[in-house]
Amino acid sequence: MKKLIIVLFFLALVTPVFAQNSPDNHDIYYVNVPIEKIYVTREGFVIQYRTQTGTGIIGVPNGWFTDPAGKADIINLQSAGSWPSMSVFYHDGQFSYVRLYVQRSKGHFTWGSIPQGTDVSRFFPEEGAFNIQF
Repeated sequence: MKKLIIVLFFLALVTPVFAQNSPDNHDIYYVNVPIEKIYVTREGFVIQYRTQTGTGIIGVPNGWFTDPAGKADIINLQSAGSWPSMSVFYHDGQFSYVRLYVQRSKGHFTWGSIPQGTDVSRFFPEEGAFNIQF
């Protein structure tokens, strides 16, 4: 029994060393930006977010939330004191998906409305693209 424990302990120490050299590892990183305002539109969410020099605006299409292999998630924050944010994930330098952390209550001042009939199509990305400003 002692030998089995020693062997398992040794494997637990050595296995991560070999996993790091695996050719299947890819560069995955994310960028997290604070959200200033979230607008719900017929096409999806229009997000106004902070950049280093001011604010940026981008759209997240509704289809990204509903597709089986969707490109977007929306997560309701549990604490009213938490500030909404947007995390954009990249895989091998290419956009992978976006995750929105938003206030549960639509009465929170970060939720906004756009006048009906306003053309917001320019904020939504082309197929497969999602370019935010930093």
